[in-house]
Amino acid sequence: MLMRSTGLGKTELVAHIKDCKPQGDHLILYVDTSEPVKWKIRCTLTLKDVKVLIPVCMKFSIFAFIANIPRWFRDPKHPGDF
Repeated sequence: MLMRSTGLGKTELVAHIKDCKPQGDHLILYVDTSEPVKWKIRCTLTLKDVKVLIPVCMKFSIFAFIANIPRWFRDPKHPGDF
């Protein structure tokens, strides 16, 4: 996973999802960055967020992305400017 923040300028963070756990009314997503710094990032999602996320991901382009089985077995190409 690549991450960018407007606060970091053009810096890209290389990150990996480590875990997701429910806590009260939230899902806590645990992400570790490895480059250029090692950070442990936590994001919370509520049901309100999930209600937005599911319809946003229910697009043909997302299904086509996931259904492209050869993509599962190769290293991803850099997305360019995102």
